[in-house]
Amino acid sequence: MYPPQEHFAGIGLRAAHYRALPEMRPAIGWLEVHPENYFCGGVHTHALAQARELYPVSFHAVGLSLGSAGPVSREHLRQLKILIDRLDPVRVSDHASWSKSGNAHLGDLLPLPYNEESLAALCRNIDATQEALGRQILVENPSSYLAFNASTMQEPEFLVEAARHTGCGLLLDVNNIYVQAHNHGLDAYAYLEAIPRELVGEMHLAGHTERVFENGTLLVDTHNQPVREEVWALYDAAIRRFGPLPTLIEWDKDIPELSVLVAEAQKAEALMAGEQRYEAA
Repeated sequence: MYPPQEHFAGIGLRAAHYRALPEMRPAIGWLEVHPENYFCGGVHTHALAQARELYPVSFHAVGLSLGSAGPVSREHLRQLKILIDRLDPVRVSDHASWSKSGNAHLGDLLPLPYNEESLAALCRNIDATQEALGRQILVENPSSYLAFNASTMQEPEFLVEAARHTGCGLLLDVNNIYVQAHNHGLDAYAYLEAIPRELVGEMHLAGHTERVFENGTLLVDTHNQPVREEVWALYDAAIRRFGPLPTLIEWDKDIPELSVLVAEAQKAEALMAGEQRYEAA
């Protein structure tokens, strides 16, 4: 499924690093972009095409709204397919969430109730997306800060059922699993054990923010700081279960110097190589 490569860890391509990336040519495995940022062409698409000459690229979509009750936008799929045909990404992914309803487009990836109705809608949209793109996609577990009374299954079961019904793969965001476990009182390590090895095609790592309130602490998936040590420990457990897999360092706000992202990617590489180990938190 993935081309042979020396490095499995990747970073997000950001405008702040358009010049530094070809100058430094860091030892990373791949770059990830949100393809919606490149639908209109221009300087950003030109920079992406140049970066694609140096590294494999993965498309991590944020606008398909796979969990919506309505169908995926045909126009969105058309533009995504054009970009795929042009740049030949190694992977294409989106989220098990929704962000639009009718003509309303919301600026967030909203969670789903985990029940048969939501599962059917998600599967319909995954099927339509894979048919339109002519390829398998990966679907990521979301972050969330509330749970639905209407849910009849746990998140891992829901994602596994979606993958088995549609043939999609799963993108495990390890930070999201940690955030979910803390916010909802779940066992993050049991979450990993509930996912079959063969379904996972990629992992994500990111930093989160701790918000303290009178009645407790909430973790927010902010993507604006280094990966926390407890998330590295969970990632180490994920490697032991799933093996070395393409792993992204996500950093979407307060973008640091390129060297900081590369250092985080190198830490992931060291864990995949068994050069460092963590005990389960």
